[in-house]
Amino acid sequence: MTTYYTTLKSPIGDLRLVSDGEALTGLYTDQARYARPVGPDWTPDPGPFREAERQLAAYFEGEARPFDLPLAPRGTDFQRGVWEALRTLRFGECVGYGELARRLGRPGAGRAVGHANARNPISLIVPCHRVVGASGGLTGYAGGLDRKRWLLDHEARFAARGGADFVLGRGDSGTTGVPHPVVRAARPDAESLGVPTSGRAARTALLIGPPQAPGDIP
Repeated sequence: MTTYYTTLKSPIGDLRLVSDGEALTGLYTDQARYARPVGPDWTPDPGPFREAERQLAAYFEGEARPFDLPLAPRGTDFQRGVWEALRTLRFGECVGYGELARRLGRPGAGRAVGHANARNPISLIVPCHRVVGASGGLTGYAGGLDRKRWLLDHEARFAARGGADFVLGRGDSGTTGVPHPVVRAARPDAESLGVPTSGRAARTALLIGPPQAPGDIP
């Protein structure tokens, strides 16, 4: 089976998309910890990615619709279960690792959920960036914490403009809400990356500077 790939420019840097010709199998930021290296037999071809490119452009424009793409991530049954649960998180929603474990019917498996989250091969579309620490802290992110902060800030800003309420997941204690970590955050982090935060430039695909050292959990 032929493996296709292409690179898209985005407000958070280069995104490498990978496909088997029928479904998306990977989406990696540059320097992502667990990115599959490009194989010598891979075929560079933007053709299989036209719809993914269109939907990603809409996301960066602030459209809050869920991604609707055929996906075929490779992993264990447990990992695929975690990744499927991630896809139920809505635009602007954040939950803790423990809460995600509870939704999977695996209370107490927060650490295992975190490890599966870290191995998510289709970042952004499978929104591992929407999982935060019990106190609302960003914790780690394989693509760098500045990217995670940018993505959550982007979603928070457009959710607010659309009049949507921020959705808070229950904290790892099971009783308290996980506050959206970026609603309270200052904006200079995004600006320090060279990412525009307003005006026409904010809607164009610009490269950002080098990411922070990746964390253990995306």
